[in-house]
Amino acid sequence: MRPVLTAQEMQSADRAAIERLGISGRCLMELAGKECVRVLLEQLGDQSPEGMAFLVVAGKGNNGGDGFVIARHLLNLGAAVDLVLLYPEQACAEDAAGNLRILRGYEALDQPIRIFESHTEALPFVSEQEYAVIIDAMSGTGLRIEGPGSELRSPLAEGIELVNALGERTGALTMSIDLPSGLDATSGHAALPSVAADITLTMAFMKRGLLLNEGPELCGEVSVAEISIPPFLGEDAGAFLVDESFAADHFALRPESSSKHMNGRVLIIAGSSSGSGSMGGAAMLSAGAAVRTGAGYVAVSVPLALAMAIHLSVPEAVVISREPETLREKIRWADAILIGPGLGRDSDALDLVERLVCDPEAAAKKLILDADALFAVAERGLLEQLSDRAEVVMTPHYGEFARITGLSAEAVAADPMGVARDFASTYGLNLLLKGNPTVIATPTGPLLLNTSGTEALATAGTGDVLSGIAAALAAKGECPAEAAAAAAWFHGRAGDLAGDVSSLVSATMVRDSIRSAIEEVFHFED
Repeated sequence: MRPVLTAQEMQSADRAAIERLGISGRCLMELAGKECVRVLLEQLGDQSPEGMAFLVVAGKGNNGGDGFVIARHLLNLGAAVDLVLLYPEQACAEDAAGNLRILRGYEALDQPIRIFESHTEALPFVSEQEYAVIIDAMSGTGLRIEGPGSELRSPLAEGIELVNALGERTGALTMSIDLPSGLDATSGHAALPSVAADITLTMAFMKRGLLLNEGPELCGEVSVAEISIPPFLGEDAGAFLVDESFAADHFALRPESSSKHMNGRVLIIAGSSSGSGSMGGAAMLSAGAAVRTGAGYVAVSVPLALAMAIHLSVPEAVVISREPETLREKIRWADAILIGPGLGRDSDALDLVERLVCDPEAAAKKLILDADALFAVAERGLLEQLSDRAEVVMTPHYGEFARITGLSAEAVAADPMGVARDFASTYGLNLLLKGNPTVIATPTGPLLLNTSGTEALATAGTGDVLSGIAAALAAKGECPAEAAAAAAWFHGRAGDLAGDVSSLVSATMVRDSIRSAIEEVFHFED
């Protein structure tokens, strides 16, 4: 898994590379600039940069220094470069200043570079110029934003406005180095103004701010530049990105000489039916997802009025009633229990969830609480009963989590990683907080972040599919938190594969694409 760093963690990794490994700051800057040019050439495809015009808008720190290196390598490829210095030359950091002096040498030898010593000086010359690429090398990870909408001061604000205005007028590709200027590397809060980049090349490690709040909207396509800061310097990060490799490692294939009872026994307590309506579909989706994820045996507890519908939709599943003794027997039998999808919110449903949460035999099982079970936890105040149960996973979206914790949904959305970490630590249980990114928090370990999936998942029923996948993986032997994290990845990938038009994908289509996502990971088609 790839680490996802805060600004402070990135500074520590930089410092360790320089002080402990002896990699000079000047060397890191050179590698960063060369990697940016390599990516730019990939973006240009068959086009040569020779004769093209590039604009570099640079700050005074290392980010600006990266911009100076980029300018030099573009000149070496035959491009013309306009360089805007937002701050006086003498304000540049030492390594950056050294690279700027080299560009002054190019300028003295009549190479095609114009160096403007302020935004004001540059404006009459660059405002009508046509550029192939505009390079934002102004602030990088060094900027701290107090909160969303904080106003930046001159000259950084003018530099950002120049980049955005020229990009909008000319349609030139805008590339941000490390982070779009104006964006906080840790929180993802954006100042006013902030660069709206087409691509962002971030150095050495992914940054949290690229995944949170305004980050995804501003950064465009993100890639990570390898600049010789070794991966082990990010091993102590507080968050890691779930990837295909993690998902594969936490998906148990059936042993050749095994039986259904050895491959994960899942009990799903879901669905409701009354004179005023039915929510049997949620039970069908979660049960179908558990079956398609390879669970050996799936039992579904529903009102018996729904039994025929379950049999028709998921013929592999066994249907049982809600009779207390029947449920007790299946609780003892199950490897993992999922409670909640479509369960309803009447008093009987709330009583059932409270009884199950307080049941000592259920407490010994891997337990996944979703949807209406989360409503019951909030309504009946069941958090204390769930505390310090490491085998429990709660799977709320922001609104459900707000109801459980008493926070506002806005506060949850502003800092999903922080609130998830604090919740898991305080109550000693596991949390899968649905969102973009989805955050998986445990009582003691690092956060796991999942970014697979698109708007294909933004439709009713997909959460039921996710919880069914998680229940199956947990039943097959994964610890609940890692089962939830791998389930989130497979769920997102299934959404990607479910249809060509993401906005037309349904939960049933996602459920039916689980097999394709698994086959892709294990290369079964080969």
